[in-house]
Amino acid sequence: MQKKQIKHQQPAPPPFGLYLNLSFFSYFDSTTPIITHIAVKEKGMALWFCSARFLVFLFIVSALPIAYIISQERAKTDHHVFHYHSSGFFRECAKWEDQGRRFLVSFLEGGVGEIHVPQNYTRDVVLQEVTVVKDSDLTGNASNGITLDRPRNRLLVAVADVLGNRYSGLAAYDLSTWKRLFLTNLSGPGGEKSMADDVAVDADGNAYVTDVKGSKIWKVGVDGELLSTLTNPLFTPKEWYKSLLGLNGIAYHPDGYLIVIHTLSGNLFKIDLAKGDEVKLIEVAGGPLAFGDGLELISPTKLVVAAGNPSGRLVESTDGWETASVVAKFKGPMHRLATAATVKDGKVYLNHMFGMGYPRKTHALVEFVL
Repeated sequence: MQKKQIKHQQPAPPPFGLYLNLSFFSYFDSTTPIITHIAVKEKGMALWFCSARFLVFLFIVSALPIAYIISQERAKTDHHVFHYHSSGFFRECAKWEDQGRRFLVSFLEGGVGEIHVPQNYTRDVVLQEVTVVKDSDLTGNASNGITLDRPRNRLLVAVADVLGNRYSGLAAYDLSTWKRLFLTNLSGPGGEKSMADDVAVDADGNAYVTDVKGSKIWKVGVDGELLSTLTNPLFTPKEWYKSLLGLNGIAYHPDGYLIVIHTLSGNLFKIDLAKGDEVKLIEVAGGPLAFGDGLELISPTKLVVAAGNPSGRLVESTDGWETASVVAKFKGPMHRLATAATVKDGKVYLNHMFGMGYPRKTHALVEFVL
């Protein structure tokens, strides 16, 4: 008797677009019950995401970091903190200017502000930031590292296009009138990307500006002329990803050399200006100084590094910065980011990038207890 052949038919495909989240192969390798199970499961997930239970869960998850930040802000410390109200959320650098009794701060959105500290200041007072520089022709560029050139009564500001890296410059301003004295274009030809990050000044008024994107240093003369560009193979780590953030904080030593830090490698370099810009790696015991940002030389043998968390490190050298050691660490507020250091009345204060609060943003300059 001849057997009747039965043809097995593939299950009919689901309506177009119903299971777009399933891959091509998962449909042809699965059966209808499995697909139905997945669809039902996803429908249940969608309902859960719209449920009151999920909204409560979302509220709890978001409330935890907020509660932590509030607790940190209200926590009592054994070190002093200058709090000030600001118009912006991001403040890259701060330097104390003693003659005017004020902190000068740079705006990541572009510009410079001053925070005056009155003679009768008490620790419970929240200070106020006042904008003193806002150049319309630099709109869209950030004001990054700043340094005081006291003999010439001026402030030097590293200016850069932070997002596109299409522009880098150095601006100088008179500290009394805030008149701009010069603006030097540091960007290379041919659209080479760069980002001017920090600046130091030597005894003759020459400025040295770090390029955190290209790991080089521009030298700018006292009148704003671009004199030279310093590069060196030591500035480029072997690991490619450590070149994403290169040379950053820079300080001028009164003995005639520069000290500069590489952010992601944590390497510290000595650049001897009297020896043809000779570059040496400083061997740091207790290093490397990973995520190092702003530098402040507080004596010929001691250097403060603002560097994430711990937010501050004290580095000391007894051999002219051929070698050095980390001799102290300071753990500041974990929810803020230390980016620069300055000295006021013999005490070191760390500038922190992020402001808290709305509409008035509150920033903090935190004492590094040595």
